Amino acid sequence: MKIYTKTGDKGTTGLFGGTRVGKDDVRVECYGTFDEVNSFIGLLRSKLPVDHAWQERLHEIQMLFMNMMSHLATPSTATKPNTAPLPVDGAVMCEGWIDELEAQAGPSDYFLLPGGTEVSALCHVVRTQVRRGERLLVRLMKEDTVDPSILSFVNRLSDLFFAMARAEMAGAGVSEERWNSFLYKKKKRRS
Repeated sequence: MKIYTKTGDKGTTGLFGGTRVGKDDVRVECYGTFDEVNSFIGLLRSKLPVDHAWQERLHEIQMLFMNMMSHLATPSTATKPNTAPLPVDGAVMCEGWIDELEAQAGPSDYFLLPGGTEVSALCHVVRTQVRRGERLLVRLMKEDTVDPSILSFVNRLSDLFFAMARAEMAGAGVSEERWNSFLYKKKKRRS
């Protein structure tokens, strides 16, 4: 089977279930953005030693992303059900890892300038790409039904990559470059 099909030469692409839509459709933009995220997670993994503590978990996230994207490529009107597992426990998995990372780096009360080490900077790139994908996901959810576990997973994932960036810098002994404090956390403490 050849890699090229020529079916997209007129600006459309096929969704799971057979429907064709424009390549600029919000659904395609959404799963396409998460495909970029997954590629950058692959780049991040390539920068880490093969025995690094994050490798296995990042691989798991990449697998969850592939399943999630297949669901995002499936309109609710598809006659054929999508059988790929959903990331139903993805948010909980992220929360557990965030707690571990914050135990290493300490709590954060500040917005940070992205950077530090190459790995930390890559974590910030992934974090911002996830947020872009999340915005597109919310737009998609206004047009069609999407399992709520996907949004929960994506929302937690950007927090996870922020925590990873901080833990990487703490482990490397690199100081964070702070911008401003999280005002909402200060207000919460006063209440």
